[in-house]
Amino acid sequence: MRLDRPIGSWLLFWPCGWSIALSAPAGCWPDPVMLALFGTGAFIMRGAGCTINDMWDRDIDAKVARTKSRPLVAGELTQLDAWMFLGGQLAVGLLVLLELNWYSIVIGASSLGLVIVYPLMKRITHWPQLVLGMTFNWGALLGWSATTGSVQWSACLPLYLAGVCWTIVYDTIYAHQDKVDDVLLGIKSTAIRFGDNTKLWLTGFSTAMLGGLVTSGIVCDQTWPYYSALGIISAHLAHQIYSLNIHNPTDCANKFISNHQVGLILFLGIVLGTLYKGYSNKTASSIATTGPTSALLMSNQSKPGVNRNVAV
Repeated sequence: MRLDRPIGSWLLFWPCGWSIALSAPAGCWPDPVMLALFGTGAFIMRGAGCTINDMWDRDIDAKVARTKSRPLVAGELTQLDAWMFLGGQLAVGLLVLLELNWYSIVIGASSLGLVIVYPLMKRITHWPQLVLGMTFNWGALLGWSATTGSVQWSACLPLYLAGVCWTIVYDTIYAHQDKVDDVLLGIKSTAIRFGDNTKLWLTGFSTAMLGGLVTSGIVCDQTWPYYSALGIISAHLAHQIYSLNIHNPTDCANKFISNHQVGLILFLGIVLGTLYKGYSNKTASSIATTGPTSALLMSNQSKPGVNRNVAV
């Protein structure tokens, strides 16, 4: 389950958290029960994904320095142990999913195919990171449907595509750690596909990510805290890509882990932007209710020398 490396669970959770927060009414906090459910689901399903990955990749992991100590490869567990453990994880994941409405249950269950086939993609295409992005960001659709009963595609689709681009960025960085072994074993990845042009590709996907987030923000009538968060994220990604050393596995690992901060910053930006939206709406409503006559009276009463007993 990679309990010692929770970054994968966080990266799976953040698109869910973004969607839940974006779906909250103006001036309201995101639903804490939903956040807790999706946090639990992300933790369990990320673990299940790791188990499936280790079962598919047992032969490959034995030949890669970073993965040859994994339990199945080292003989600490058998394939039957893995099947039983996977069954337990999926059962817990199903219990979490059944807490949602039926629309969300169908959407959530439909992602299982991606979870199963993703580990095979590195044998077939140089774009396994694209399939991982499609899998890891399913929560951008599921979070909204869990809180509202349906998916608002005009808001969720740009958010989902932004998440897919983000995943390609951080997992390409991650894949650069193993590219030497991967080339020898015939394993494919965007790290190998992009090669020395990696920074140019990552810049393009980062730009597309930000474009999707801006679109989603416009659809949701987001306010300045949200767009301020996007500015901080832009700076973070720019620094991450500029300073990246694709030939240094330690630097790649550190840059990969730093993407947790991207997810957190965006989540806080959505929450604060939604709260401020409620404040702005309340202020606008108050002004509209007060009307120009009362506004003029309040203005006159604030001026020295004006008779405050005169009725308007």
